Amino acid sequence: MRKILKKPEVLAPGGTLEKLKTAILYGADAVFIGGEAYGLRSRAGNFDYDEMREAVEFAHAHNARVHVAANMVTHEGDEEGAGEFFKTLREIGVDAVIISDMALMEICATEAPGLPIHLSTQSSASNYETLNFWKDEGLERVVLAREVSMQEIQEMQDKVDVEIEAFIHGAMCISYSGRCVLSNHMVHRDANRGGCAQSCRWKYGLFDMPLAGVHRDVGAGEEGIEEKFSMSAVDLAMIRNLPDLIEAGVDSFKIEGRMKSIHYVSTVANVYRAAVDSYCEDPDHYEFKQEWLDELWKVAQRELATGFYYKTPSEQEQLFGERRQIPQYAFVGQVLEYDEATQMAVVQQRNNFKVGDTIEFYGPGMRHHEETLEQLWDEDGEEITVAPHAMMICKMKVSQPVKPLDMIRKRR
Repeated sequence: MRKILKKPEVLAPGGTLEKLKTAILYGADAVFIGGEAYGLRSRAGNFDYDEMREAVEFAHAHNARVHVAANMVTHEGDEEGAGEFFKTLREIGVDAVIISDMALMEICATEAPGLPIHLSTQSSASNYETLNFWKDEGLERVVLAREVSMQEIQEMQDKVDVEIEAFIHGAMCISYSGRCVLSNHMVHRDANRGGCAQSCRWKYGLFDMPLAGVHRDVGAGEEGIEEKFSMSAVDLAMIRNLPDLIEAGVDSFKIEGRMKSIHYVSTVANVYRAAVDSYCEDPDHYEFKQEWLDELWKVAQRELATGFYYKTPSEQEQLFGERRQIPQYAFVGQVLEYDEATQMAVVQQRNNFKVGDTIEFYGPGMRHHEETLEQLWDEDGEEITVAPHAMMICKMKVSQPVKPLDMIRKRR
C-alpha cells in the first residue's frame, strides 16, 4: 500500500491580479506574487497595496493563500522602507513572505512579528543541515534549490521537521538557483535584484582566440558546432513523477511563471490540480493520464524534462542550438457569459480568430471541447467574419455549455 504523508498544496504564479484570480479558480491552493519592491521580477505586473488587499480578500474567500516574494539580494540602501513594507503585508493579511536575504529576514521578524517567512530558492538550500539551521532561525518553510535530487528530498524529510516546497513545473536557470551575473555583465541588469534579461537564452557565436586580439570564427561548418548556440535549459515538468514527490513528503508543489499569460497559468494549474487530486484520492489505483501531458504541451515554450530530480541533466536537457519548435495553441479569448437556452456565448477577444477556425474551450476541472466557429457577431449584434481587435467583445454560438472565465484557444 502506498503511503501519503500529506496532500501537497498546488502553488501557482500570480503575476497580476487577473493571473492570481485565474490560478485560484483553476485549482491553485496558494499563489505567489510580488510587491512593488524587494522582489526578483521587476518586469512582472507587481502588486501595489490596494491590489494586494483585493488579492488576499479574493484568495481567502476561495480558501487559498497568498505568498509575497521579497527575495532580492540587498545592497546598501536597498533595505530602506522594508520594515513598513512587511508591517503593511501583515496588516493586509498576507499568508507568508518569501525571503533570501538575511537583512530582510531580520527586519521582517523585528518589524512584523508573526508574519511567516519562507526561505527563497535563491538561498540554494540543498541539504538537511541547512534546513535545520533555518528552522532554528524560525522559518516555517524552505523552498528548495532546483538542483536537489529526489533522494536528497527524502533525506531532508526524514531528518527535519520543516515544510518543504519544491518546483514541479516551469523554466530552469543555467546558474545555481538563479545566482547569475550574466545579465549584469551583458546589459547591466542585476538578476539578483529583479532585472534578469535572460541573457542565457540569447544566440551566441563561437570564436577561437589563439593569440590576443585575433578572432577566428569557428561557429560555422565544424563538426558538432552549431552556427549559433545558447546556454538555455529545457523546462521542468514533473507531471509524470508526482507520486515520487508526494511520497517523499513535499508540502508544496511550485509552478514557475509569474510573467507568463493566463493561458499558461490556467492550463498548468488545471493539470496539476487534477493530477494531485487523482493520486491522493486513490494512490493504489492511480494511473497517469496522457491527457495531462497533452494539455501541458499546448502551453509549452520549450521541451520538457525532470531537471535534477533523478540525475544531473545531460546535453539532451540543454538547448545549445536552435530552439526546437513545439506545436502550440494560441490563446484567443475568454468567456464572459453563456446563455444555455440560446447557446450564445459572450467572449472577450485576446488574439485574432475568425469564422471557420476550430477552437477549443476549456475550464476548471479539465473540462474542454472543440468545435468549428460557424457564426460570429460583434457587441452590437452585427454579423462579422473575424475578431481582429484586441479585447473586443463579441458573441458566438457554442453547442456545448461553457462557463464564465472559461478559456478559448486554437492551434497556431
